[in-house]
Amino acid sequence: MEKVTAKKHLGQHFLKDESIAKDIADTLNLEGYDDVLEIGPGMGVLTKYLLDKPVNTYVIEIDTESVTYLDQNYPKLKDRIISKDFLKYNINDIFEGKQFAIIGNFPYNISTQIVFRALEYRDQIPEFAGMFQKEVAQRICEKKGTKAYGILSVLVQAFYDAEYLFTVDENVFIPPPKVKSGVLRLRRKKDYSLPCGEKLFFTVVKTAFQQRRKTLRNSLKTLNLSDSLREDKIFDLRPEQLNVEQFIELTQKIEADGV
Repeated sequence: MEKVTAKKHLGQHFLKDESIAKDIADTLNLEGYDDVLEIGPGMGVLTKYLLDKPVNTYVIEIDTESVTYLDQNYPKLKDRIISKDFLKYNINDIFEGKQFAIIGNFPYNISTQIVFRALEYRDQIPEFAGMFQKEVAQRICEKKGTKAYGILSVLVQAFYDAEYLFTVDENVFIPPPKVKSGVLRLRRKKDYSLPCGEKLFFTVVKTAFQQRRKTLRNSLKTLNLSDSLREDKIFDLRPEQLNVEQFIELTQKIEADGV
């Protein structure tokens, strides 16, 4: 079969640099799991290096043309090609509760959605690595006090240690994107359970950053906090001034307030 045509509506940009593909595959430490799921493998430039590793490699791909190409060119993937949308698929139809890693050259138009979906499976995903639009990768790994620091930074770093690894130039893709790319690695914390209600934690973080220029006293008004709690000095801060631990502390205070 001829090479797959990149489809704009799927956000496809096929990596053509073999050394970068190998470097991405090598970001995984392969500890604590036997299975790896690659999202959006395209024509398999990353897949071939994963197949050399001592793990079971699965791929999930929504593009039927890519699925056909992979099926014809990578016999090692037999029965491990999932022709589904990762954002809608119940991944435990394959992994049945087991631990697995996620990796990929992620379509930029849905990359943040992929991260949020992966967070739903955090009990099963000890490691997550791959390529994003550079700004998104930096945002995920960002620390407090900057404009880039936000919802994605806090929610990911509550459960994972995030590391920005390297930048990738536009000219190593077909077609070249209009932005640079960045490769990151997430490794789940040894203790990733939160000492507060997880649902409330997510709500507090998202609500705070929806009005990030305001102090928490104003941005969290919709949570109907007591007047005495709102006098706490933490409410003088803006959301970008709080690290993950402080957001957990804030959530605990709100819980104690009866929300």
